[in-house]
This record gives sequence, structure tokens and C-alpha cells, in this order.
Amino acid sequence: MNTPSLDHLPALEPGWVWLVGAGPGDPGLLTLLALRALGQADVVVYDALVSADILKLAPTGTLLEYAGKRGGKPSPKQPDISRRLIQLAREGKRVLRLKGGDPFIFGRGGEEALALVEARVPFRIVPGISAGIGGLAYAGIPITHRSINSVVTFVTGHDATGSVPDAVDWAAVAKGSPVIVVYMALKHLATIAQRLLDAGRSPAEPMALISHATLPAQAVLETTLGSCVADAAASGLEPPALLVIGDVVKLRAGLDWLGAIAGRSLIADPLGNRDRTEAG
Repeated sequence: MNTPSLDHLPALEPGWVWLVGAGPGDPGLLTLLALRALGQADVVVYDALVSADILKLAPTGTLLEYAGKRGGKPSPKQPDISRRLIQLAREGKRVLRLKGGDPFIFGRGGEEALALVEARVPFRIVPGISAGIGGLAYAGIPITHRSINSVVTFVTGHDATGSVPDAVDWAAVAKGSPVIVVYMALKHLATIAQRLLDAGRSPAEPMALISHATLPAQAVLETTLGSCVADAAASGLEPPALLVIGDVVKLRAGLDWLGAIAGRSLIADPLGNRDRTEAG
């Protein structure tokens, strides 16, 4: 079977920058436009969360420049990254700015795009699968479920200073969202959990931490809001990690498809709704 051609898709032209989401890590979750850009770029400026297997898809001779940011470690300054993108584009390079997840979801893609606008550098935005969606799916946790929630809130676990964001109304989030997904949550897990508990969330509420989502090293810890800090410390989980709080975590007993491949027995009705009459 021949591999379908991508020639009908837009081309990455010299002097352009494509801001592309690489998804949560598994190369199979790349979009076709992301794959197209990887095959055409002269330079790939990539983030810390872009997996090595994805970078291997770039042709031999492609310049790979690391521009990753990791908490607590020396990292490039955001203005320096934006200036580098502008410089490369003005040199006539085909520039792929490859970012983990989606460039516009806690990815600073908006900042970089606005810098390109100011410099009059043409660009394209290519969305990617955010870790808060793809990572949960690989853990067997649906982000919404008809009998549980019609609202979900995405929150970042730290702001530009590296601290828990004070601009977040944690009390309102705790009261208003049955399911909460927190990105980059592990470093400040104790503070985040306490703020949600102080706002009235139950210590017994189901919670899961997902480390290295969608990658071979993925690990999932099922716990509760009240026990998560001690359980996370005992588990040895490492960042990057997502946190999800809410009854959707219970569904993992029936939907852990990766676990099933490895031999786990799944429960057909983890919520105990077998006798409930469905409408529509």
C-alpha cells in the first residue's frame, strides 16, 4: 500500500513561520499539516515536550534548535525565542516552531504569533491535540460523560513566575466545575489540592495524575483529592504530569484501553448505571 501524498496540503514557504502543535507526545497523534511541516522545514525550533520520536520524522539535514522551557531549569527567555523565529524567517528559512500539545493552550503561541505580526513575518497556526484531551484519553478517562458533567475547566498549575496562579479564582473553579484538569500540576500539587479542599471539594473525590501522557513511559495514579499529595510522593511520579479531578476518573475502570491491551480486565458498568433507562 502506497503512503498517501501530502502535496495537496499547504506548503511551508521560505520566509514563513508555522506555529504547530505536536500533540501530547505519541507521533501517531500528529496532524497531517504537522507532518507536512516536518518534511519541509529548514529549521525546527522545538519545545521541551516534543518527543524524540517526533523529531526523527524531520529529514536528515534539517536544523533542530531546542527552545524548551522547564520549571526550575535554565530556559530560553520568551523574547529571545520570538526574536530567533523572526531572524530565521528574515533569512529566508522555512521555519517550523514545534510546540507540545496545542500552541494556543498554555503554550505561549499567542505571544510568539503577535511578535511575528509586529515584525511583519507571515505565519500559519496549526492546532494540535492538547495533553488535557489526548492525555486523558490515553489514560482511559473521558473528559466529559453525559451522566457526569457538561462542564470542564482547564487550569495551569503555575503562572509566568512559576508560582500557583493567584489570578485563578480557585473557589469559583471548585464550586462551578464538576471536572477540573490542571496542567503542570505536580510541583504545586499540595497547594492546588488544599485550595480546592478549602473551597469545599470533598477529600474523597476521585482524582488521577497522568505522567508522560501518551508516551511509552506513561504512568497513571488513581487517588483522591485528600490523599493525592502522599500518594504522589510515594509513587515517584515525575513531571510533566496532568491532574484530573472529578467522577469521570471512575470510568477508567471500564475505559483503560491501554491497560486492557496489557491484560487488565475492564468493568462494563463502572458507574453502576446498568438499570438506568437511557433516553435518546
